Amino acid sequence: MKIYNTLTRKKEEFQPLEEGKVKMYVCGPTVYNLIHIGNARPMICFDTVRRYLEYKGYDVNYVSNFTDVDDKIIKKANEEGVSAEEISQRYIAECKKDMEGMNIKPATTHPLATQEIGGMIDMIQTLIDKGYAYNVNGTVYYRTRKFEGYGKLSKKNIDDLEAGHRDIKVAGESEKEDPLDFVLWKPKKEGEPYWESPWSEGRPGWHIECSVMSKKYLADEIDIHAGGEDLIFPHHENEIAQSEAANGVPFAKYWMHNAFLNIDNKKMSKSLGNFFTVRDISKEYDLQVLRFFMLSAHYRNPINFSHDLMESAKNGLDRIVTAVGNLTHLAENAQAGAMTDEEKALLEKTAEMTAKFEAAMEDDFNTADAIAAVFELVKFANSNSSADNTAEYLNALKAKITALTDVLGLITEKEAEMLDEEIENLIAQRQQARKDRDFAKADEIRDTLLAKGIVLEDTREGVRWKRA
Repeated sequence: MKIYNTLTRKKEEFQPLEEGKVKMYVCGPTVYNLIHIGNARPMICFDTVRRYLEYKGYDVNYVSNFTDVDDKIIKKANEEGVSAEEISQRYIAECKKDMEGMNIKPATTHPLATQEIGGMIDMIQTLIDKGYAYNVNGTVYYRTRKFEGYGKLSKKNIDDLEAGHRDIKVAGESEKEDPLDFVLWKPKKEGEPYWESPWSEGRPGWHIECSVMSKKYLADEIDIHAGGEDLIFPHHENEIAQSEAANGVPFAKYWMHNAFLNIDNKKMSKSLGNFFTVRDISKEYDLQVLRFFMLSAHYRNPINFSHDLMESAKNGLDRIVTAVGNLTHLAENAQAGAMTDEEKALLEKTAEMTAKFEAAMEDDFNTADAIAAVFELVKFANSNSSADNTAEYLNALKAKITALTDVLGLITEKEAEMLDEEIENLIAQRQQARKDRDFAKADEIRDTLLAKGIVLEDTREGVRWKRA
């Protein structure tokens, strides 16, 4: 199995540090709003990497954090007149709903930055003791030039990183020994959440959080560290500097980064009005379609999001779902008895398509080619299944498809659709809950319907609903 390693800029044979086990850390979102489709890409890509590693028999310890203390969270809390904790807890819950819709497996551990402050203080103290960090009036900075390998991930030369660069400039420039030094701990401002530390009442810098959570829940040295390519510099570069200086061992063996997502060939931004949350997409499409769309390109290639491409993804996913549905239907009505020799021979032919799927995934997780192998299998199943086949053969054929679609995290067996009567009944219960001011129950009913692909729209004339 080959993985493209950002650190070496080449594909390398995957050799875990410990046989049969994989320690994997993926940078999670900062939770101050609903996640957008740009956040969804690394979630889907690296969930699929995890699923394939598990399919190959590895025991994967998968850690993905929530950054729940940050300037944006504090700003949102101040705007709403609530605590930062209330904002972060609200959006962690919303994020988990969206992740469930995209069929992303919960991480082995989802650590929260605010619950790991003690470990951060310990690591910062270690860095001070080793001469890699220093305190100025309650702010602790990292001595970037002291770490010999700085720039090895991003391939940036430290002498070229002049002061004043927008991506490394930090407030309090004059206090620093060197303009390139970055913050490990900062004193609180009025009205901000804070923690006691030996240097000041304050909070950690962003970079130290992942170094500490990766160390605590995985190890000093891990197999795979992953995230969006926007994190390579400065976030991942700084993580390496902190972790390797503090722990004295290499931080991560393989670094994986997904490329950007564009909208109609333009960068997604609120100012352009082309900013979509995962929740927005769920109003028009089943989130399985979003997952299929994301996997239809290689994770290291930029991907362009458009309505036409989503329609194409929907049609592609429908082909697979329909094939699985047909096999289920045929098997339910098929003759009993053992598989015939002819059926066994046909089933053996599917090994070739499974091999193609695995070859694609072994080549740096090429999900686009893996999907092509699934389509080959679907075409074969459509051509080689009928009411004359045995149930054993039809179920075996279906199992061949679902084994591969499960690796991609695609749900191909549809639940029975809700009847109109059931939907109307739940809407009536929701209306009653709203009258009773039991808004939690009303929201729960709405979410239940959304999970079943039923989208509600509250209008002046009453509640309208449609199937997504």
